Amino acid sequence: MARLRRLLALGGCLPIALAIGLDGGDRERALTLEEGILLALKNNLGLAVEAINPRQAELAFGFAKEKFIPSLGFGFSSSSTSAASFSWIEATAQVTSDDQNYAALISQFIPTGGRISAALSSYKSESNRSFQTINPRFGSTLSFSIWQPLLRNFGLELNRRDIKIARNALDISETQFQAALQDTILRVEQAYWNLVYALENLEVRRQSLALAKDLLVKNKREAEVGTIAPIEVLNAESEVATREADILEAESAVASRQDQILTILNLEASEPGGRATRIIPLDKPSYARTPLSLDECLSIALANRPDLRIYRIDLENKVMTYAYWRNQLLPDLSVSASYWSPGISGTQLLYEDGNPLTGVVVGKVPGGASASIRDAFGFKYRNWSVGLSLSVPLQNFLTREHFASIRLSHDQAVLRIKNAEQQVFLEVKNAVRDVETNYKRVQAYKVARELAERKLAAEEKKLKVGLTTNYLVLIHQRDLANARTSELKAIIDYNLSLAGLDRSLGTSLKTKNIVLADVLHR
Repeated sequence: MARLRRLLALGGCLPIALAIGLDGGDRERALTLEEGILLALKNNLGLAVEAINPRQAELAFGFAKEKFIPSLGFGFSSSSTSAASFSWIEATAQVTSDDQNYAALISQFIPTGGRISAALSSYKSESNRSFQTINPRFGSTLSFSIWQPLLRNFGLELNRRDIKIARNALDISETQFQAALQDTILRVEQAYWNLVYALENLEVRRQSLALAKDLLVKNKREAEVGTIAPIEVLNAESEVATREADILEAESAVASRQDQILTILNLEASEPGGRATRIIPLDKPSYARTPLSLDECLSIALANRPDLRIYRIDLENKVMTYAYWRNQLLPDLSVSASYWSPGISGTQLLYEDGNPLTGVVVGKVPGGASASIRDAFGFKYRNWSVGLSLSVPLQNFLTREHFASIRLSHDQAVLRIKNAEQQVFLEVKNAVRDVETNYKRVQAYKVARELAERKLAAEEKKLKVGLTTNYLVLIHQRDLANARTSELKAIIDYNLSLAGLDRSLGTSLKTKNIVLADVLHR
């Protein structure tokens, strides 16, 4: 049934398309309003630019969440030193030392504002110095530490501020894109219905011209036989010329509306094989009454308007910033704790008579790095420390001034929301009034058009019996054409006011069943 209605609508528009002079070089594209909206959301270059912003905000949000991802570090160093010996106790002319150090660290920032870390460090040291009992020597230390602020920079909300602000920036970006979608939908609806009006107006003007030409032919015939004065022919010719000028203006309006909707739809993006130069609208404007409640509309607008949502998110950011800088006025009190377990091993040197002072090595007991690591992880030697530090700035004028500025910015955001709500109320009230007024205009112009039709019919009957003049018939023809145009304009305005109301309420996407995630290809 829907397909049948579409075909009938297409059949009704084809005469208009033919009337505006299609030739073989033009390509047509028949569209419903819904199809036009979907094409615009897909192809419009302005939306393509706006669609990048949510993606950038999404990447920034992902980067902000990396704050709580653990960091892993590794270190290695190797050194060799050589120096002259200045002591006979070293028993060598040159002292050499070879050292290697290894380290691994994992660190984690915690939501309360502190940081925890675990580290394993190892070293190997070998030297030719005399009297050593272990050479080479291996050492390892396993350590754990925690540092936590207690006043300044303390708190879950405070330390998740960057992530929440990034999340809010993503919400703002998506909401701005949603507003751009709604603006585009409104532009498509305006361009579509204005094109419908331009085409229908052109058809009305052509019909009016046809009536004037018919009357001109009749007048010429009657003037030839002397039943009317020649002035009647001049009146008819003047009216034909005027209506031809009206048609030129109407054709120009059609061309302008075509260019406007083609630019919005950007059909080249979806039809690379050829460029459509004319749009044939399939939908007809409706003027069914839509019941409205101002209080209900206002409630819907307050809940759905993108601009209000952006202001509220901005206020949320201001609240978090206000809390952060208020916290920065506090003293810096922090606690730290460490726990570490060392281990040592190496090759043990055995001296003659068990006395290293003899300098005579009689044996070795091999030892490797694994023993020192085993001792470290076995917590053979336990060590710990706890500390508390307090820093009280004697002067923090800059911080206090910045905090005062943030507080004013917060108050400004609150006032901005209240002002925006007042503007929304005014806009919604005007939009509701426009819908109701335009509906009444449709009814009034419908009656005016019906009366004009009856007056023209009556005047034509009077003309047949010689009770009126051709000039009055021309006047009534023009009145009928104007009445039809006015009725059509009122119907178009009613549909445009409904579209404007949707935009004012922030419900354009919901009304058109458009999902933001689908447009963003998520």
